[in-house]
Amino acid sequence: MTDKYNRVFNFSAGPAVLPVEVLEEARDDMLNYKNSGMSVMEMSHRSKTYDEIIKTAQKDLRELMNIPDNYKVLFLQGGAHLQFSMVPINLLKNGVADYIVTGQWAKKAYQEAQKYGKINKVATSEDKNFSYIPDCSDLDISPDADYVYICENNTIYGTKFHTLPNTKGKILVSDMSSCFLSEPVDVTKYGLIFAGVQKNVGPAGVQIVIIREDLLRDDLPSWCPTMLNYKIHADNDSLYNTPPAYGIYICSLVFKWLKKQGGLKKMKELNEKKAKILYDFLDSSKLFKGTVEKSSRSLMNVPFITGNDEMDKKFVEEAKNEGLVQLKGHRTVGGMRASIYNAMPIEGVVKLVEFMKKFESENI
Repeated sequence: MTDKYNRVFNFSAGPAVLPVEVLEEARDDMLNYKNSGMSVMEMSHRSKTYDEIIKTAQKDLRELMNIPDNYKVLFLQGGAHLQFSMVPINLLKNGVADYIVTGQWAKKAYQEAQKYGKINKVATSEDKNFSYIPDCSDLDISPDADYVYICENNTIYGTKFHTLPNTKGKILVSDMSSCFLSEPVDVTKYGLIFAGVQKNVGPAGVQIVIIREDLLRDDLPSWCPTMLNYKIHADNDSLYNTPPAYGIYICSLVFKWLKKQGGLKKMKELNEKKAKILYDFLDSSKLFKGTVEKSSRSLMNVPFITGNDEMDKKFVEEAKNEGLVQLKGHRTVGGMRASIYNAMPIEGVVKLVEFMKKFESENI
């Protein structure tokens, strides 16, 4: 157990660990937010008090990511899966897009987009079960492509784009769900960024979209549902309908927490330190091994195996007894996976490695 609340070290891929400090503040505000006499859960999204919450959240996110003025920040619903449709519906003008398929979520996005146009798979790592990021320095980008799509960090497989693809002038769209706010990002390199917040930012139910203003369109097909039109949400400051109000409030607390930690540069330093502890052990272990090529390793999601399914199962069960939970790997990879997002304290990674060492000594 990790603290006075008897909390475990939660290595879940999402919904995932949140900072204790944020949870404590939410607890203290639960029944009476800022002397309003009510919880944020009960508050009208049209009220002055909530308007301040959502505007402050946007302001803090803009500061954290240094988002330029010509980009809109949207707080939406529907998760990343809805973005698999919204992106092609809103961005396809020529009806052509190029996708780089490096995992399950990029594959799903690629399949969904085919409903709306000619979607090309210009690179993939399927040949080795998505265990690496392909060379994207000179891809056969379609001359009439409206955008190039990537999933920047692959939660299931533990890979990360450390160098962005050469899109040859085409708009880059990135699903950043599992690496969002884990390191500094040059937003100007993207036309659109989206992220489900349930991995690094807040509770499930909120989707953040950062979109360049010139990509907001008045000429979408008449069949496009109103709720799937980015411009409608942008024109209404994410308040066209009732937003996931409480989830956005929790995100706003996390943004403040991140600023208090020193911002995204400091978070990257901490995340690199945490990941190094785990990867260094995996590289030296006689029992455990990582499943990802070193050049493609994620700082957020670390899959590993023993090579024996029964041993993997035994490890997960015994780790749970030590307060190290949610370590079972995704069914498409098997083994184990430690998700070490921003809110995972370094103590959690240290304890995990100590247990892995102990387990190894007892089982080889």
